[in-house]
Amino acid sequence: MKLIGMLDSPYVRRTALSAKCLGIALEHESVSVFRHFEQFQRINPVVKAPTLVLDDGSVLMDSTLIIDYLQTLAAPGKRLMPDDAGQRLRSLRLIGLALAACEKSVQIYYERNLRPTDIQHAPWVERVEGQLAAAYGMLEQELQRAPLPTDGTLDQAGITLAVAWSFTNLVVPDQVEGRSFPLISAYTAYAEGLEVFIDTPMQ
Repeated sequence: MKLIGMLDSPYVRRTALSAKCLGIALEHESVSVFRHFEQFQRINPVVKAPTLVLDDGSVLMDSTLIIDYLQTLAAPGKRLMPDDAGQRLRSLRLIGLALAACEKSVQIYYERNLRPTDIQHAPWVERVEGQLAAAYGMLEQELQRAPLPTDGTLDQAGITLAVAWSFTNLVVPDQVEGRSFPLISAYTAYAEGLEVFIDTPMQ
């Protein structure tokens, strides 16, 4: 199977990390949706990263759907999501907040770097910035209530949270500069220090 997309995308990176944690080998092709649009289009006409190309040629997209599929291929005991309903609900809440932070970071970055300055809409940007701050504020509160484990293990909530925080700090660092998110920052430092993260760098 081939994973198509650049690791500077948080969605591609969380998929690559999840596959490694599940013990599933993927061939990674660094194809950009911008610089290599036509090449990506030949693989997946929708041009959406990440794209997973299965051995039979079938194409699957969207990081959450790809990870869900990979989970079905994993060996028994290889789990990234808890089975307990209560614990699973909390994991889904953390993942949802982290993915929202990724989305808002992307929107701010695109507005600043792709849209001409004279047609950028300040009220919309302010709204998105507020949504980004809210996502990380709620994540920080969740970690205050119950920290994620830092015992060498990783689950999907931890992977997605760390990937999101690293991505935001890469593309829109001013949005988190000076803000107080010590638990998110500390957990990300832990995750980025693990071998699987080191072997799957953002850039």
